Amino acid sequence: MSDAAQPTAAEVRAAAEAVKAALDRHLEAVERRSGDDDPAVYEAFNALAAAAEAYDERLYDRYDEVTPFEIPGADDSLPPYAGPEEPHALSVLIRRDYAVVEPQRLLAQAQRIADLENDEEGSDATAAVGVSTHAALGVLFGEYEPDEIGSRHKEFGLEEGDSTLWVSAAEELPEPGEWLNAPFEQADPERIVCRFDVSAVFDDELDDDLEEQDA
Repeated sequence: MSDAAQPTAAEVRAAAEAVKAALDRHLEAVERRSGDDDPAVYEAFNALAAAAEAYDERLYDRYDEVTPFEIPGADDSLPPYAGPEEPHALSVLIRRDYAVVEPQRLLAQAQRIADLENDEEGSDATAAVGVSTHAALGVLFGEYEPDEIGSRHKEFGLEEGDSTLWVSAAEELPEPGEWLNAPFEQADPERIVCRFDVSAVFDDELDDDLEEQDA
């Protein structure tokens, strides 16, 4: 790179200040987050990643130095976007995995829901979930929204596994009932606007990095 194309010292300093501001905004978003999938946190994360990358590039171009940290991009695993520039419809695809670690707690919670519904209907019959995990899960997911189950999973004897959320762009909404038989079959990675993953493997990688730094 020629000297004429190099960023000025002032531009490097401005990029550093942008990183500081992005760090503050990210921390504020985390402190105010409404749940595990709060979009404000992800937006602040992406802004911080972009600011850090810009600073790293200017620092290297000007001083031939790099930063000691790296913020992974949110969409590193996605192919180049090939969807509409101005989407008029969105599909939100969500997968969350759970392990049933306390079946008795799950059954008890499902029985409580069934008993309450029975009382509200004024029936003298005793609603019974029995010992069927299938029946208990049907009662649980029929009563609560997925986000509420996600925030209260321990109450229901569940343990969180990996989760992912994809926001996919489309020109228009599909016809009613068009995809109900195979809801995830037509997911096109090239139309994903943004993707957010949660996994314990990320925590393991962070622990490994910290151990290497301490060594």
